[in-house]
Amino acid sequence: MRSSSYFAMPARALLVLALTAVAVPTAHAADTPAPALAAKPYMGWSSWSMQSSKYPGLNPDGDYSYLTEANVLKQTDALAAKLKKYGYAYVNIDAGWWMDKTWKSGFDQYGRQKPDPVRFPHGMKAVADRIHAKGLKAGIYLPAGLEKGAYGDGKTPVWNAEGCTTADIVYDDLRTTNGWDSAYKLDFSKPCAGKYIDSQAQLIADWGFDFLKLDGVGPGSGKSGDQYDNVADVTAWHQAIAGTGRPIHLELSWSLDIGHAADWKKYSQGWRIDTDVECYCNTLVSWENSVDDRWDDTPAWTRHAGPGGWNDLDSLDVGNGRMDGLTKAERQSYATLWAIAKSPLYTGDDLTRLDSYGLSLLTNREVIALDQGPNPPAQPVTPSDPQQVWAAKNPDGTYTVALFNLADAPAAVTADWTTLGFTGKAAVRDLWNHENLGTYQNRITQALPAHGSRLFTVTPHGTAVTRTGYEAESAANTLGGNASVADCSACSDGKKVGNLYLGGRLTFNDVVVAKAGTYQIKVSYISGDARSVDISANGGGATRHKLPATGDWGTVASVYVPVTLKAGANTITFDSGTGYAPDIDRIDVPKS
Repeated sequence: MRSSSYFAMPARALLVLALTAVAVPTAHAADTPAPALAAKPYMGWSSWSMQSSKYPGLNPDGDYSYLTEANVLKQTDALAAKLKKYGYAYVNIDAGWWMDKTWKSGFDQYGRQKPDPVRFPHGMKAVADRIHAKGLKAGIYLPAGLEKGAYGDGKTPVWNAEGCTTADIVYDDLRTTNGWDSAYKLDFSKPCAGKYIDSQAQLIADWGFDFLKLDGVGPGSGKSGDQYDNVADVTAWHQAIAGTGRPIHLELSWSLDIGHAADWKKYSQGWRIDTDVECYCNTLVSWENSVDDRWDDTPAWTRHAGPGGWNDLDSLDVGNGRMDGLTKAERQSYATLWAIAKSPLYTGDDLTRLDSYGLSLLTNREVIALDQGPNPPAQPVTPSDPQQVWAAKNPDGTYTVALFNLADAPAAVTADWTTLGFTGKAAVRDLWNHENLGTYQNRITQALPAHGSRLFTVTPHGTAVTRTGYEAESAANTLGGNASVADCSACSDGKKVGNLYLGGRLTFNDVVVAKAGTYQIKVSYISGDARSVDISANGGGATRHKLPATGDWGTVASVYVPVTLKAGANTITFDSGTGYAPDIDRIDVPKS
């Protein structure tokens, strides 16, 4: 099941100078060995979106009643017929397969989840076999911990672990864990605890499953603290899966703590970075609840994605506009972000009822290639303002460039080539429309509808940008308010300016350009969360920009902001105003 879903609780082509290429992620080395699992983000279908929705007719026998063997196999047939040839391979059964229609759980004699005989009358192996018969892969779901209903009186034996009972695998005080406190926390100082995970892993391997979603994992899933730290569980699952001898993709859910990214990368193949995308309303999703959250929450995670493990943005429900609850513009933007972020592409739509537009979004080979190819995930090259540009440099020297208008009204969005590291001409191809748009000088501007987007491949034919760098901690600068210089091992000169809060400000003095004009200034900064800052030049009016989170206070990221400068010396000021601004490492200003 999904993040908040367990108890139906809605959660909410040019070589660019190294200095200028920092902001645009580049591809992994071509000689890196491909991992055995998750060499590419997985593609498929998941049951949760429909079984959690109140869309008319989806769950006629009560909440979550959609999840049945018959419905899973119907979607399997549709996936095989419509999407398999485009790379969609996984059929993932989410929460509830071991629960009856009243959400009461069933367990076998060893405290392991047992399929509900009404939902899955032929059992889970038969379902996996049917999925495999279509040339597809089968996925299943479990929550972290020992479910309370599996504990019994503490005397339930553990399979293949002589002398071990459920009392021997949990803490003596029966402390709870996972995102819903639906399970007792496993105590891995007791050897029997690992044996229980081994027994669960062997069961799903024997059934023939190729994928496991482990849900409610902390730190994350809305919980923190030792009680909800499930890193040991994830480690045990990693080891138990290896012990079965069957390759099983392990996906973690939900809103995982980025502070443990190294653990998630070491022990799993994917991790949900956010809350559920579903709205738990009369559609599958809605823009505000919570598709639009991903533009804010994805950037901090971008650097952690790569072959072997991917940032999971959740279900891609763009296949049926009426059921999805989105406009066409929103559906395209949704699919664009998922593809350029290299998220797994798994839809939760009714594949038997895809509309023509939805099918075109899900089967666009040029867009799928961005998600599945060797190019790196894109990230913002502009601040997290209502109009945004995301980009990535591809191995062939081209750039992936996405324009987004996240505002509630139409607006123009411009991608300036200097934010990619070059000036001059570039050829532009529209990927959604399979159309070469011709050559553009220095930038491309598009008028976009509310929540709209465009997705391009940009091929440079210009020249590399050269920039002059200015360190924040330079003695030539002026600090005001609480602003102060601090050590920063990740920063370009080992220093930064921080404490930019409640009137704290940093002014770069003597920023020299040869000609007057508007320049794209590269701002290198550190910010554990998304923060805003007022930026002005020469004492003029300030523009407020929100800079995306870098994920922690030890990682430097950069975005570009337009600043109008005069010929000769200028001042550029970063002012926190009445809030808290990011720490500033340096700025880099184009020489022309």
